[in-house]
Amino acid sequence: MRTLYHHPLSPFARKVRVALAEKRLEFGLELEKPWERRDEFLVLNHAGEVPVLVEDDGATVAGHGPICEYLEDAYPGGSLLGTDVLHRAEVRRLVSWFDEKFSREVTDLLVGEKLFKRLSGQGTPHAAAIRAGHANIHYHLDYVGWLTERRTWLAGDDFSLADVACAAQLSAIDYLGDVPWDEHTDAKDYYARVKSRPSFRPLLADHLPGAPPPKHYADLDF
Repeated sequence: MRTLYHHPLSPFARKVRVALAEKRLEFGLELEKPWERRDEFLVLNHAGEVPVLVEDDGATVAGHGPICEYLEDAYPGGSLLGTDVLHRAEVRRLVSWFDEKFSREVTDLLVGEKLFKRLSGQGTPHAAAIRAGHANIHYHLDYVGWLTERRTWLAGDDFSLADVACAAQLSAIDYLGDVPWDEHTDAKDYYARVKSRPSFRPLLADHLPGAPPPKHYADLDF
């Protein structure tokens, strides 16, 4: 069986998990703690980062972007990019927004500071960074709400990789209880729809020892 090396709270590993499930591909999960820099894992990905996908035949693809593109090429059924060239461009634009801008301005400042710093022994959280993350998330949730007022899903009529990328980031932050849902009802309603998809539900079962999620985390109706 294909194997995905991941960490439960890595939004990029979560993105690939949902993409695999949306394509109805079976896979097993192998927990990896990137900060340990295991030699065996570094052989698979010299960058020492999750996710890494290993196929049944040993073929290895490292990195969430390359993995998702690989899945589209190798398993074209149930495309998460769509077929129209302009739609595909919009999906990729929004994927970039959440993988890069949202991650940099919000996830790194909240999940990175509050969780991964502690897990990797990199010191105490930086209070100013956390405050910035809490401030920045409002802008992004407003944008999610703006998009969903005008479209069925973020990039258009169909669920796409843009939604996967967005929800992966939000879910990691929601695990910490740091998403101000009550102030952004449009984004909340959108995320509730994503949470209800069968591909997404396994993420809601993730639990880190000593760091349980808030009660609403796995509640499909919040």
